[in-house]
Amino acid sequence: MTTGDDRPVLVLVAEHEPAVAELQRRYLAREGLEVELERDPARAPGTCARLRPDAVVLDLSTAARPAELYRRVTEAARPAPVVVLVPTPEPAARGIGDVRVTRPFAPRVLVAAVLAALRGDTAAPPAEPLRAGGLAVDPVTRTARVGDRPLALTSTEYDLLEHLIGHPGRVFTREQLLAAAWSAGAGSGSRTVDVHVAQLRAKLGTGNPIRTVRGVGYVLDA
Repeated sequence: MTTGDDRPVLVLVAEHEPAVAELQRRYLAREGLEVELERDPARAPGTCARLRPDAVVLDLSTAARPAELYRRVTEAARPAPVVVLVPTPEPAARGIGDVRVTRPFAPRVLVAAVLAALRGDTAAPPAEPLRAGGLAVDPVTRTARVGDRPLALTSTEYDLLEHLIGHPGRVFTREQLLAAAWSAGAGSGSRTVDVHVAQLRAKLGTGNPIRTVRGVGYVLDA
């Protein structure tokens, strides 16, 4: 995704949890967005002034004065939209921001909110369930089911399945799946992908739609 002058769209993610920040970076990057991380949301106003991002994701869950921090960030980032992440329950952050995502959140919900903010929408539509035959994956609740049978998936198995079903018919190498479903620096190799795909297939049961493409990787058939 690029701006009118053909430079990449830059999103600043101000998030206090490193693992959550990396998850946001990974999912936003899949949409072609350039992402910069600010580990201390309190420093976000200064980072906005320096980077001039096209959109900001602002974590307000640890802010002592969330309304004040939001005001300073919106002023520093203007005219860039600011998507706020608020805790559950959210009394201190209630009513702050036009585009809000409540923690904990599914990565696709955040992506939908950021893309909506970049379009100028004041509310992001909920992500629709992804389907392939009798398999359904819900990005909002991070759950999956085959027919009426819920699947008990690990977080990595869910991320792997969501990535595959989100791109039906596309063949992914093991390296591409590692980048999509494992955090940077996890130290995982191609054998790890094979093991998780095998576990996922076992849970999907007879007729699972994940197919091996010999010499390449895996694909989920729609």
